[in-house]
Amino acid sequence: MNDKYLELLKNRRSIYALGRNIEEPKKEITGLIKKAVRESPTAFNNQTVKAIVLFGTASEKVWEIVAERLKSEVPTEEAYVKTKEKVDSFKAGFGTILLFTDQAIVDQNKEQFSLYADNFQDWSEQGLGGAQLSIWAALAENKIGASLQHYNPLIDSQIKETFNVPENWVLRAEMPFGSIEALPGDKQYVADDQRFKVIED
Repeated sequence: MNDKYLELLKNRRSIYALGRNIEEPKKEITGLIKKAVRESPTAFNNQTVKAIVLFGTASEKVWEIVAERLKSEVPTEEAYVKTKEKVDSFKAGFGTILLFTDQAIVDQNKEQFSLYADNFQDWSEQGLGGAQLSIWAALAENKIGASLQHYNPLIDSQIKETFNVPENWVLRAEMPFGSIEALPGDKQYVADDQRFKVIED
């Protein structure tokens, strides 16, 4: 069987050593991200996934907000130094994608399709996961590294104010991306017999 897509997924890794040695134009990268989100499935095709793509000082601002916000959360100065180093590695990237769920659509679907009301929040998360993977794999295919971070909801209010985010967009993840400055270690896998069951007639 053709497993080209699976090879693409295998090449998608969490890259923490990011740089700005990117030759692709920002416009093309933005177009790639838009297509990845656009073609990712969502429940009832409700398209709850929203994204803001940031470059330059706008991208840096995300990680400055994170670093400042974490000052009051990290217990010791020593721990904060390590945390700041990690955040600075994201800031060193070429750009950042902010990923949101449009809560207004979720709430509207709950009301419109009451039989499935309890599922729409979960389905929005599934849609978000699909879009995240699509973006990540598309970037990886173009030799652009990325990782997925979750500093929400700590930074939600600052992000909304700084980037004029619609009130109904709920921040769900942050994806810094850039050139791959160091490769990750080998990925470890759980044994198949602990993860899968195959039942044949």
